[in-house]
Amino acid sequence: MGARGRSNLPAAAMEGNEFPVRRAPHSKPPFTLRQIKRAIPPHCFQRSLLRSVSYVISDLSFASLFYWITSTYLDTLPHPLPYLAWPIYWVLQGCILTGVWVIAHECGHHAFSDYQWVDDTVGLALHTFLLVPYFSWKYSHRRHHANTGSLECDEVFVPKTKAKIPWYAKCLNNNTVGRLITLMITLTLGWPFYLLFNVSGRPYDRFACHFDPYGPIFSSRERLQIYLSDVGMLAALYFLYLVASAKGLAWLMCIYGIPLLIVNGFLVTITYLQHTHLALPHYNSLEWDWFRGALATVDRDYGLLNKVFHNITDTHVVHHLFTTMPHYHAMEATKALRPILGDYYQFDGTPFYKAIWREAKECLYVAQDQDAPDNKGVFWYHNRF
Repeated sequence: MGARGRSNLPAAAMEGNEFPVRRAPHSKPPFTLRQIKRAIPPHCFQRSLLRSVSYVISDLSFASLFYWITSTYLDTLPHPLPYLAWPIYWVLQGCILTGVWVIAHECGHHAFSDYQWVDDTVGLALHTFLLVPYFSWKYSHRRHHANTGSLECDEVFVPKTKAKIPWYAKCLNNNTVGRLITLMITLTLGWPFYLLFNVSGRPYDRFACHFDPYGPIFSSRERLQIYLSDVGMLAALYFLYLVASAKGLAWLMCIYGIPLLIVNGFLVTITYLQHTHLALPHYNSLEWDWFRGALATVDRDYGLLNKVFHNITDTHVVHHLFTTMPHYHAMEATKALRPILGDYYQFDGTPFYKAIWREAKECLYVAQDQDAPDNKGVFWYHNRF
């Protein structure tokens, strides 16, 4: 069961892929969303404001503790220990702040509490602190959940067909050095480039940007809240400018900038690996429906970081089926739905640092199987140009 079975691929699908996998089923499931929901304990759908707030307090307490220890004691360490201590701080703070990012993401799904205004207030504060336009991303991310797996309408990490791959991408991804350069650019600049220029996002008929209230991503009734997100971002940037003026840009980068880069890198890694795998189908308009699209995701194992990231990594399948479920019930719900989903549930336990390299090598474009003419609307990843 799941994505780690490496068999049952037709010959055309296996061609050019060094490690063929057992593909997820792409036909209409023999079960319904209602049957899945009945299999999950009812309390898993209940949101607790107090419990959600406790996770915010816990994460911010750890972040404050790491900041206090670093700002108080790091400069007192004898040479060359600070050069060893700074990277430790960056990694620890980056991981904790990724957990904060996940809680804000949960607010955007109305999974934080029973009160929408509370969710939006907390989400706006936390995401603005991490330089994320909360409402802008909330609405584009909602459309991602409404169109997952659709080659025409999905919002992020939309795979290209072979004909649409630019020539330079073919050159970069066909060798180790080029693949490494591509990954480094994606992990460091991928998130801000997506917000600013819609890189890797759904193609629109005109320029799309998460900071443009009149852009094609948003409807007119969402416009006011996009302005609110922009005001929050400007306020955060102004505050950072004041801090840099008082403490110095180097201090700000060490305390805040580099951990934020780690947050952005984890965000891109998590999202990319949730939706990129040889076992996952994608659909065009001939075959796509919401249910099959929502099932076309894969849970991953990040070890200890699963808990630090509030299980957004290893409970993503159930999250796509029930977006308002709080993260602290998602693992129990995942265990309950696996017997119902059967082979429709995908899990890959490969360490994430190995998985992202493998997927960057194997999942370069999508194409239909030439020996399966009855499935014209179903596309699979390939890597041979």
